[in-house]
Amino acid sequence: MDIIVNHPRKSVVKINDCEKVDKFFWIYRNYSKICYMMIAKGLIGGLFQLALFGAFLLVPAGLVPGGTCYWPRALLFLGVYGFILEATIVVLAVVVPASLEARFKAPFSKKQPVADRIVTAFLILSILAWFSSIPIEVFYLKLLPTPQFAVSVCGGVLSLVGFAIISATIYQNAFAIPIVEDQIERGQVLIDTGPYAYLRHPMYFGVLPFLAGIALWLESYASLIATSVILVILIARIVVEEKVLRKTLPGYTEYMEKVRYRLVPFVW
Repeated sequence: MDIIVNHPRKSVVKINDCEKVDKFFWIYRNYSKICYMMIAKGLIGGLFQLALFGAFLLVPAGLVPGGTCYWPRALLFLGVYGFILEATIVVLAVVVPASLEARFKAPFSKKQPVADRIVTAFLILSILAWFSSIPIEVFYLKLLPTPQFAVSVCGGVLSLVGFAIISATIYQNAFAIPIVEDQIERGQVLIDTGPYAYLRHPMYFGVLPFLAGIALWLESYASLIATSVILVILIARIVVEEKVLRKTLPGYTEYMEKVRYRLVPFVW
């Protein structure tokens, strides 16, 4: 539909603005609908992860001799982490929905290499076992002295830094799915900017301070040491992942020469 208006230099001007406005609102409505669905899906996923962490922390805490489900440090961690997690999900859903959607992919797939299925299973089980071992060590085993308050607080900050690195990686890479598989059909391209300009696997790097900080905040040096088990599994995952990427992702071999370090800067 055309709008006829008077113009100071021309007698009549036709402006086909209605179609443009209709198209704009159509795009806006559809984008809003997708955005809301992504936010809802992400928030539910975040709550599931939070519930999982809470169950593996608080249930053993309530069952172990000398323990209690009313564990202030664990409850504070769950509250703060839950708030930050859900807020981050909303931001990612609005700003980079494709990157957030990539994280929703199931942790196992038929296209996934067998080696990665095995490593992924070990990684998931080791992280859940690690969480459940913290209250056992804190309330019952007490293998090592309790960290001082200042050290524990530094652990909380360290965990936030780790989460920030993980979030920045998700923001940067729309192909950071939870499994290793060929994504060329999705139009995968090499990402070498942001945190990927310094490390080839920045998300795994962020996992290390995230977990180490949790161990210190929950006052367990033994659990801090136990993160080394998860580190070994992450290294195995990197080996499997890079083997696939060298074969399927154009430019990855050159990227490996450009960015030397895989997981830890100046170390490996």
